[in-house]
Amino acid sequence: MFVASKLPQHLGQSGWVSMLPPRKPRPALSGTVNADIAVIGGGFAGLSAARRLSQLDPKLKVAVLEAGEIAQGATGRNSGFIIDLPHEVSSEDYGGSDSNERRHDIKIHRMAIALARELAEEKGWGKDIFDPCGKYNVAMGPKGDKHVVSYARQLDAIKEEYRLLDGNEIATVTGTRSFTSAIFTPGTVIIQPAAYIRGLADSFGGSVKLFENTPALSFERQGTSWRIKTPNGMVNAAKIILANNGHAQSFGLFRGVLLHVYTYASMTAAFDPKRLGGQRSWAATPAFPMGTTVRRVQGDDGDRILIRSRYTYNPRLQVSDGAIGRAGRIHDRKFEARFPTLKGLQMQYRWAGAMALTWNGVPAFGEIEPGIFAAIACNGVGATKATASGIAAAEAAMGVDSWLVKVFKGFATPKPLPPQPFLTIGATANLSVKEWSAGIE
Repeated sequence: MFVASKLPQHLGQSGWVSMLPPRKPRPALSGTVNADIAVIGGGFAGLSAARRLSQLDPKLKVAVLEAGEIAQGATGRNSGFIIDLPHEVSSEDYGGSDSNERRHDIKIHRMAIALARELAEEKGWGKDIFDPCGKYNVAMGPKGDKHVVSYARQLDAIKEEYRLLDGNEIATVTGTRSFTSAIFTPGTVIIQPAAYIRGLADSFGGSVKLFENTPALSFERQGTSWRIKTPNGMVNAAKIILANNGHAQSFGLFRGVLLHVYTYASMTAAFDPKRLGGQRSWAATPAFPMGTTVRRVQGDDGDRILIRSRYTYNPRLQVSDGAIGRAGRIHDRKFEARFPTLKGLQMQYRWAGAMALTWNGVPAFGEIEPGIFAAIACNGVGATKATASGIAAAEAAMGVDSWLVKVFKGFATPKPLPPQPFLTIGATANLSVKEWSAGIE
């Protein structure tokens, strides 16, 4: 039997959720449900898995269990980039001996984008939810400029499309003179993550049943199937897809291999678009790893700026209001440095979001017990990698030997972490050094 030692907690108010109209959640599970496959987790991985399962067999009985409400967890706290090309700009990211591996990564990412695009076309979404506009990597000084040029050279090596922008050109996009250069790549899709995941959840009908506010408290083997207990019900399923990311560890799984890192975001109050020139909707990742992600979000009541920066190691899978406040003060300084013409504009929302990493950067994937398939540890870039992991887990559970399944099965096993207290000391120091190295970026 696998018993949950804790349930997910989410602090701070996600601006993405707050910008949307209220939504009535699906009813919690009450009583007993029989399913072919149960999915634990209603985020990018879990709902993508459920969608893929329904495509493979529309009559398959699928039960999705979400501990809270859709979009209230890490998915609704995402920055909304479904990228095709990794956005950390460093020479080891592309080319060289790892070029084939990187091409595999890109193909995986584009399969995630394909699922999202198919959903957007099916739902008839506009650019406020799904915008295939590409993204910028922006620099704020010589160090960032150097990385932008290095990135361009590596993209040349693998024949990927891009466009370099100088300070004047990126200013016409962002409306600020703070950025010194940038590189634009056209393949990234920008989403409103809370609206996207709500739409995905509400697309299910027929044999896929979604239960919100229904945490899995335990699951155990019962003959040839699995029995999942929830606060007010039970699911009997032949197979389980575990798509609850770091909280898989709460069931005693993947102990000693998952790093629990939180990242933080702040979003401004709405402002008159006339206060800032440039385009009203754009998205930028930092030219230097561990730098600052920025988005301008167009809305009916005005525009907003999203700032995402700051990383902390939190092995207990929780953060404090104080941590969000400290990150927020960093965000305020970064916002003022990038948008001096918006001086005085206040942040309206601040939040934290969890992600699970492994030491060697591989997913925790595969059949970990008879009939239990894991889609865990996205290692950042959650909208992309978790979506792909969910697709692969669904195909593996159905016995589909696809290219994607073969690639995921081919990943190395997650490397064991050092023992405590060395792990906390090392992880905290590593994050601090990387943030320090990013400097103004």
